[in-house]
This record gives sequence, structure tokens and C-alpha cells, in this order.
Amino acid sequence: MIIQDILHNEELRRKEFPVCREKVFMAHAGVSSIPQRVSTAVQNYAQQCTLGDTETLQPYFQIAKSRELAAKLIDAHPDEIAFVGPTSLALSYVASGLSFRKNDNILIYFDDYPSNVYPWMALAAKGVQVRLINTRSLGEIRAIDVMGQVDEQTRLVALASCNFLTGYRLDVDKIGKFLRDRGILFCLDAIQTVGAFPTSAKYVDFMAADSHKWMLGPCAAGIFYVRKEVQDQLKPPIYGWNNVLSQNYVAQEKIQLCTTARRYEVGTDNLLGLVGLNAAMELLLEVGVDNIARELLVKQQFLISRLQQKGYKVLHPNSPLENRSSIVGFTSDSKDLLLLHAQLEQKKIITSLRHDRKGNKILRVSPHFYNTEEELQRFIDAV
Repeated sequence: MIIQDILHNEELRRKEFPVCREKVFMAHAGVSSIPQRVSTAVQNYAQQCTLGDTETLQPYFQIAKSRELAAKLIDAHPDEIAFVGPTSLALSYVASGLSFRKNDNILIYFDDYPSNVYPWMALAAKGVQVRLINTRSLGEIRAIDVMGQVDEQTRLVALASCNFLTGYRLDVDKIGKFLRDRGILFCLDAIQTVGAFPTSAKYVDFMAADSHKWMLGPCAAGIFYVRKEVQDQLKPPIYGWNNVLSQNYVAQEKIQLCTTARRYEVGTDNLLGLVGLNAAMELLLEVGVDNIARELLVKQQFLISRLQQKGYKVLHPNSPLENRSSIVGFTSDSKDLLLLHAQLEQKKIITSLRHDRKGNKILRVSPHFYNTEEELQRFIDAV
């Protein structure tokens, strides 16, 4: 599939992305609709499951293929990929599975999505010092901010690859390399970039990304990456038949974990979800994440310039190119954004309404590669 074929062939676009038939869907930073091929894959497997053992119908080699696709998507090795479901669960695995020493501290961002805040806050009860990174504006986390706020006692830095409110994208490699050189672990909530922008695990120790946003997959079918060199440091917080070696399903006298990231997959896999995830990853890799990223930056600039012309205040409109994404958040001093959000939905233009810590309303628009310029202009005309 080529992006330009989709954008210039409406019949093909509606076939591949049925949501286009009825709506201008630009809320991919929330929960996306799924493409037809993802839906078809899940339906076909569900139908097969009426004829026999649902687990043997999705044999191990197919899950192994999904690991290969996920690894290719984030520049990792298949043995570093686990499928544990939601981003929240994967991040909690990291928070609860690491051993911390007295006087250890961790660095987090308090205005990240709650999934990437609460697991780390809970560590305070274990004596871990939880530090909140200071930024000069909402969501704007620069490499220099991280570099200046870690010290010799910092054990881990946990950040999001892209702020969910403002769309400010992290320089993952620069921050990660700095931390790696100092022996500080780096955990990345990458749900807002995987599938939309290249997100490499090269300098990351842990990465979590559910598929229901930019990956265009089902809910609770996410990727959990654990770097091979730190897998022995991250102990599974829970145990089951799937992550502990149990020959012939017989419990052994000694707990012996799987030797790959499968050690974090405790029980039966979310097979329906993985079938959908597999189809979604095949689609993204067919289109090419680099191609998707270029297209999304064009769409973001289109929206920013026209929203500013209409008098809206766009969050971080002048961010460096490497920090931009497809998320555009904007506010208004004169318009009721709650009402505007509802009016857009009545016109079948789907956006997201969010709030900052002070309760200020932020209208967020987040198109994907298949949204056309005509759809973006329809949104601009409506606001």
C-alpha cells in the first residue's frame, strides 16, 4: 500500500478504512478505528475458533511471526518482545519488577498520561525517591531538561515518547544514549509514536505501546519490549504456566523462567488481539513508518497554520521538526471548546477533548496518514 494511492483513490481508501465512509476520524491519539484488514483478520480467526481448540488454531509459529514484526517496528530483537496487553500493565511490570536500593531515585513527568505516572508514584511506599521533572512549558521535555535533573542516585527515568496533550515528541535516542552512558535505566511509554513515527529501542531498556492508537490495532494487544541485557534485572511480578518452564504442564520443584521476554507472558495470550495486532503491524510496515511520519508532519503543519489564522492558540506551534508529531492541541479564550467538540461530533468530525492540570480545556486533533487534505479542511471550516 502506498500513501498517495490511498489519498487519491477514494474507493480504495474507504475500502481499507471503512470509518471514512461516515466520519472524518481524527482522534488517533485516543482510541482509533481499525482498518478493514485488521477487522477481517480477527473475524476470520474468530470463525475458525468455532471449529476447534482456539489455541492450536493460532500456533506458536504465528505468534513468533508477530514478535518479528514488532521487533522490526521498533528496531529490536524478537527475543526482546513480549505481549502482555495494555500499556499500563507493561509499565507496572517494570515498576514492580525492579529491585531498588536505599536512596535510589527515579525521574518522571507528572503531566504524562496517568498510566506513566501512577506506577512510579507507588514506588514511594518502598522508599524510592520519586522526582518530577521540571519543564519550561506543558509537555516540552528537552534532552537538556533530563540531563540536568539526574544524578548518581538516579536508577531510572520513565517518560513518554510524545506528550498526549501537546504532541511534543521526545528526542528518544539523545536522551537514551545519555542515560545508557551513565548506567541509568530508561523506560518509555511509546504508545503515542509507535506506528506514527520511527521509535527505536536502541537506547531504551523498557518500552510499552498498546496498539489501539497509531498502530491501528485492537485494544489490549500491545508490545512490551525488554532489552536482553536487563531481562535478568526485571523479575516478573507474577508467575504462571506460560512464563515458567513446566515440562508436560507439570509444576517443577524449581522456578525456572523462560530465557527470553516470554518470561513476562504469564498465561494464555490474547489470541484474538494478537491476530489483529499482527495484521495492523503488517499494514504499517507495508506503508512504511518513515513514509507515515513525513505525511503526518505535513498534516500537522496544515492544521497549525490554519488554526492560528482562525485565532486559536496552538500548543507548541514552533517546535523543532524532530519534536513534532501529528497531535495538535489548541485552546481558545473566546469559544466554548466543550460545545465546539460536541458540534464537531454532530457533524461527524471526531476529535478529542482533554484538560490540563488547571482544568483548562484543550481540543485535540490527531489525523493519521489516510486522512485527506479535504477532511482536514472540512475540520478547519467547521471550527
